[in-house]
Amino acid sequence: MSQSGHNTRAWVEIDLPALDRNVGRIKQALPKHIRYVAVVKADAYGHGMPEVVTRLLQAGVDTFAVANVAEASRLREISPDADILLLSPTLPNEIARALELGLDITINSLEEADGIIRAAESMKVKARVHVKVDTGMGRSGVWHEQAEQVFAKVLGSSSIKWCGVYTHFSDADTDTDYTIKQRRIFLNLLQKIPSDIHSSFLIHADNSAGLESFSSDSPFNAVRIGLMQYGLPPSAGSFLESLKPDPVLSFHAKVVLVKGLPAGTSIGYNRTKTLSRDSKVAIVAVGYGDGVPTAASNRGIFLINGKRCPILGRVSMDQTVVDVTDVGQVKPGDVATILGAQGNDRITVTEFCKWSDSIPWEALCTLTQRVQRVYRSDRT
Repeated sequence: MSQSGHNTRAWVEIDLPALDRNVGRIKQALPKHIRYVAVVKADAYGHGMPEVVTRLLQAGVDTFAVANVAEASRLREISPDADILLLSPTLPNEIARALELGLDITINSLEEADGIIRAAESMKVKARVHVKVDTGMGRSGVWHEQAEQVFAKVLGSSSIKWCGVYTHFSDADTDTDYTIKQRRIFLNLLQKIPSDIHSSFLIHADNSAGLESFSSDSPFNAVRIGLMQYGLPPSAGSFLESLKPDPVLSFHAKVVLVKGLPAGTSIGYNRTKTLSRDSKVAIVAVGYGDGVPTAASNRGIFLINGKRCPILGRVSMDQTVVDVTDVGQVKPGDVATILGAQGNDRITVTEFCKWSDSIPWEALCTLTQRVQRVYRSDRT
């Protein structure tokens, strides 16, 4: 593989043209009036915020969502004019900075609303806000039974520009009935907002897992896109289910040692694996310090020479042992692929998650900073 000449032990490759294609397909499939909100929190799901945001801006995306003010500050350096939504609650000592940066602050309670109003009045600015409604997730957002009080507070303040209202579905990809219930609660609350008000701001509930058909009479005019733009397939039942996004990220590391071991040899900490035959093993320079979880011990697979090589023993911080007995010649410097394609085979994020007891969001976000990001602008 071309990566074999790479000068680092473990790295992630980001295929920027694949990101371009995914964004283009999603935008083309969405109705023209639907605003694309690109979720780039957690360093763009481990892909690298500066590079991803720059590419998204070039693709015509101008609305972004991040978790907190620190992430928004980085994004504002990249794009002085983009709309940036803070998805998480904002601490009292962060409000002034959020106002300085012109961020869209999410209101999750009456107390937050009061704090934002006081800060905006003191700074003589108008705060941009979205109201988040908790329709049954039990996490952030004002509980739906108290939402009307927050609506009234926002509407009654001259120091607030109300830019949007949204909720979050807790089981969009697994529990259709509960998602329908959440959606119904949210739609009923929208009727409590004067139509001339909510006709001018963003109304969103869906993310990549929960996309549903946008009918002509639907009030929704925005959608939050995270996993799908990074190449993860949409869930069954999604409005964009037919799209086949291209994987953007692949994860590789080098073999650092190859040796033969006799049958009966125990592998790794706690003697978690004993060889059933005389074997050839490869030690790969990657471990849980890089993003390979210990749950993959004795379960996971790496690709070497295009062949599937089982993980032997427990994944350690810096090294993972794999069985290469049946692979042919393997030598130090050869490439092991943890996520992505090698030869005619591929380890998808979905497969990775099955043997690592994780979810796609976690699998991507836990690739650590010591794993170098390599950005490719072409497929060569």
